[in-house]
Amino acid sequence: MNNITYFKDQFEQLQEANPNDTIADLRQNGFDAFTKDGVPTYRDEDWKYTNVSSLFDKEYLIAENSTITLADVNTIRLPGYKQANELVFVNGRFIANLSTIRSGTTDLVVLPLEEAAKGEYKEIVAAHLNQSSNYLNDGIHALNTSFINGGVFVHVLKGKEPEHPVYCYHILDARQNPALAQPRSLVLADENSRLQITESYTTLGASDSFNNQVMEVVVKENAYVEYYKIQNDTANASQVNSTHIRQIGRSYVHTVTITLNGGIVRNNMNLVLDAAGNETHLYGLYLLKGKSHADNHTLIDNLKPNCFSNQLYKGIADDTSTAVFNGRIMVQPNAQKTNAYQSNKNILLSENATINTKPQLEIFADDVKCSHGCTIGQLDEEAMFYLRARGIPKESAEVLLLQAFAADIVDQIKPEPLRSYVSKLIYEHLAIQ
Repeated sequence: MNNITYFKDQFEQLQEANPNDTIADLRQNGFDAFTKDGVPTYRDEDWKYTNVSSLFDKEYLIAENSTITLADVNTIRLPGYKQANELVFVNGRFIANLSTIRSGTTDLVVLPLEEAAKGEYKEIVAAHLNQSSNYLNDGIHALNTSFINGGVFVHVLKGKEPEHPVYCYHILDARQNPALAQPRSLVLADENSRLQITESYTTLGASDSFNNQVMEVVVKENAYVEYYKIQNDTANASQVNSTHIRQIGRSYVHTVTITLNGGIVRNNMNLVLDAAGNETHLYGLYLLKGKSHADNHTLIDNLKPNCFSNQLYKGIADDTSTAVFNGRIMVQPNAQKTNAYQSNKNILLSENATINTKPQLEIFADDVKCSHGCTIGQLDEEAMFYLRARGIPKESAEVLLLQAFAADIVDQIKPEPLRSYVSKLIYEHLAIQ
């Protein structure tokens, strides 16, 4: 398929159908950038180990309508859903009649993004939507911006701590045709507020799917944000998932990314620390088998002084899978007294699996404490011998050791129902031979 021609036709139809849309100019700028930059290739340093060109060789169905029903949603709900605000996205579009908002509007506002962009929240949307393009300036991100349609705006109001967390279910309907989704979300945690948000991904059907997602999160003074991403989709499901978090007031952010199954998975996790005294914690776990490919790119950009960040990503690669980790910490000239720590640890289970890791520090200030490091190894032979000597079969011993390796990350999932759910997924993933 001719990428530019195909997407140009779809883009023009979208613009013609929404002539008075306040986001139309933003979409146009996005499509101009996509036309100019195209799809990234291995010649682009940030995409050196991840070839996404094959994802654009299919005639995806870009359609607003779907036959997804409430019964379908019931099969993929996360634990604790009866006490959660559930936002359902189908093929990239927020579907209000499949969603359930349990928090009151005095605590939490959830609106279609286009509605928020022209209503009482238009100044907020104008100020914060697409700030991620300052850091994610490739054709994939521009393509998502080109097709902003059916997105969602989530606002935790000032001083509020909603009792119910936010669950985002991303469903792709690939039962008849290859499915393309490009969800867009803008989330604002206002001053002195608290937000817990979790995203999960499901492809229904045997056809290929591609989820090109962008979520932008703005965190204001004294706000507290927990963000969890659970990727456990099918082998025919690929995604480029970009989460861009800006801490514009002194605040606390805690993120955990779990990647278990999928085709080609690229995660961009960006944290911009744009206020003095910010604190950020990033955790990630990728357990790969088969032909899965997972690429985790993280960026922590320290713009202001006295900020603290801690980052730990761990990975396991088996069969012919490929893992990529690129962690970048930037300390700008005004970010004196920054404390930033980064670690990436990996276990290679197969001679045919591949792990590429690249921790980076870019420091332009002179009064900082920063460190980074990475390791790639195999299972501890002494630990294996200890378990085998006590009558534990080899396969069971391997699962126990790998679960112990993953525990550092799983323990960072603070809600107990969600933590137990992920632990069960990991056990099933490791135990299946």
